Amino acid sequence: MASGKFRLWRLGAIMLVLLAGAFLTWRAILGWAPSREDYPVQGIVVDASHGKLDWGMLAATGVDFAYVSATDGSKNRDAGFAANVAAAREAGVRYGPMHRYDLCRLASDQATLFITTVARSDTALPAAVDFSFTETCASKPDRALVLSEVATFLSQIEAHLGKPAILKISQDFEEQYRLSSSIDRTVWLEKTWLLPEYAARPWVMWTANPQRRIDGVDEPVQWVVVRE
Repeated sequence: MASGKFRLWRLGAIMLVLLAGAFLTWRAILGWAPSREDYPVQGIVVDASHGKLDWGMLAATGVDFAYVSATDGSKNRDAGFAANVAAAREAGVRYGPMHRYDLCRLASDQATLFITTVARSDTALPAAVDFSFTETCASKPDRALVLSEVATFLSQIEAHLGKPAILKISQDFEEQYRLSSSIDRTVWLEKTWLLPEYAARPWVMWTANPQRRIDGVDEPVQWVVVRE
């Protein structure tokens, strides 16, 4: 009987050790970011789903910049855009607007929404345009049409903002349309924990951890670094 109880106790102790190890590993993964020695400038991507952010805390804990969701497609304005921009500016965090490109909407309509949402600012970072496939748009037009429409969108928003945009391209979108080989803009790529190598030109920005937990925001955020 005693030996049986000992075996159960030992098994329970082993399980506790394994669970503790798994928990610590999970915490380390959620908190991971590339070294500041390699990438001194690091920041986040936020939208209305993150709720009210403590921008002072974010600035104090190493958020150098933030890309703030502004528009999505041709109809959706992010409800938190204006408040996030104002709070970021007050906290001294550099910010840039982000648009999520929709293959199912006309480029000119998307540009109109963006231009009427995002004011021109000499102090703002260049706009970032997110190119990724979504469940709400199953359409995959041919490459020539997509490149033409993207060129239209970029020319209109860049004329409004007065600076070239950044292309934030997912791997599957790049494989389908090869944007980086045809459109000469700064490239922002994505790959969790590993260096991305799927574009035709060297990346300048990298989403290194898409679900990092940090002080100042309740929900996980995309953590982005800049290669200088």
